[in-house]
Amino acid sequence: MKINEVETQVGITKKNIRFYEEQGLLSPRRNSENGYRDYGEQEVAVLRRIKLLRKLGVPLAEIRRMQAGGTVADGMRRHLVTLEREKRSLEQSIELCLRLKDREERLDALDAEALLEEMERMEQGGTTFQNKQRGDRPPIRYAAPVTMAILTTVLMAGIIALILWGFLTDPADAPPLPLIFLFAALPGIVILGVLLALFQRIKEIQKGEMDDAKHY
Repeated sequence: MKINEVETQVGITKKNIRFYEEQGLLSPRRNSENGYRDYGEQEVAVLRRIKLLRKLGVPLAEIRRMQAGGTVADGMRRHLVTLEREKRSLEQSIELCLRLKDREERLDALDAEALLEEMERMEQGGTTFQNKQRGDRPPIRYAAPVTMAILTTVLMAGIIALILWGFLTDPADAPPLPLIFLFAALPGIVILGVLLALFQRIKEIQKGEMDDAKHY
């Protein structure tokens, strides 16, 4: 079974499947004829179990421990400890938000310093707040693929322009016109391929599943 078929059957992206392989959670066989990965029902079952545990928020390290021989019960006991801690933190966050809800004042009148000091004391006691500021960054994940696509497109367009300039400058000594079109079409095909690859890469980034998996 090919990875595209596994992706459709299990509902896990190819990038996530490869990521789980890199993490040692999945070990598909290799086809002896072409060296490609060969997925079977066993790998599909493993991926379904991984998908189930990940949807419950179980860390990859815990899944790896279960795969190494630990029981599901032991893994869930450890995970429940983490969930209970997160639950208490969430309840304290809700309590603080409810207190702020009852304070009829404008934002510029809010004593943020005092509240931050209170939150810091709570954090020292084990509370974990949702620190959303960590994600307040410019979207740089698109920079690399977009830059490479622009550079490649400019380079290929320059080659096309150079070919056409050579033909127009000295038509008498230039290759036959069909050959000129062929030479100009090749960089054009490269440009099309780069743009299609960029579109696919942007779709993968937007899914964000790879980044979500690495948080654990």
